[in-house]
Amino acid sequence: MYRICMVEDDPLIAKKVKNHLESWDYEGTLIEDFSNVMAEVEACNPHLILMDIKLPSYNGYYWCQEIRKTSKVPIMFLSSASDNMNIVMAVNMGGDDFLAKPFDLDVLTVKIQAMLRRSYDFVDAGDTLEYRGMILNLGDATVLYNGNRVELTRNELKILQTLLENKGKIVTRDILMTKIWESDDYIDENTLSVNVNRLRKKLAEMGLEELIVTKKGMGYKLG
Repeated sequence: MYRICMVEDDPLIAKKVKNHLESWDYEGTLIEDFSNVMAEVEACNPHLILMDIKLPSYNGYYWCQEIRKTSKVPIMFLSSASDNMNIVMAVNMGGDDFLAKPFDLDVLTVKIQAMLRRSYDFVDAGDTLEYRGMILNLGDATVLYNGNRVELTRNELKILQTLLENKGKIVTRDILMTKIWESDDYIDENTLSVNVNRLRKKLAEMGLEELIVTKKGMGYKLG
């Protein structure tokens, strides 16, 4: 069982997140002594830390720096202070990710899963893929973005998965057709175009316009 330590002084948020994490079979621990966070974190020996910025005594940046002196444990900041300056500060102080309050618990869960996977090399490493704040869940064929969720068809899932697995590269139409139908048989290219256009429409409705870019005569890539 993976242990998650939560450094959050709002008892309602802390308890809500703890209960949600435990429903996913994580062990959640809440910090109680905010004047001695290091000792409590060390006692918890967590696999991941959820850190608020505004805390009693010392802020989350201070404790993140202290933790980084002895540990590389992944740290995700959770804060309503979500302007660019605070996000940059969080990363510069040693944070690995940032989620703005108020947040969707499902988004928090998939971000935690992705961070644990990257940090501890999960066997089920293909559960989620991330790009520009978008999270593709391969297990249930859904996309999460800004708290919104959309379901994908089998073909849409395979197209988006292939593009995400080849970030920064052009994926040819032949590769996509082979991936979708898992066959060397000839497939009408118009069918691929229809699937790509449907996927684009779903992503655009979530606010992800121009995510899939057409490279004329070559294929597609992520924008």
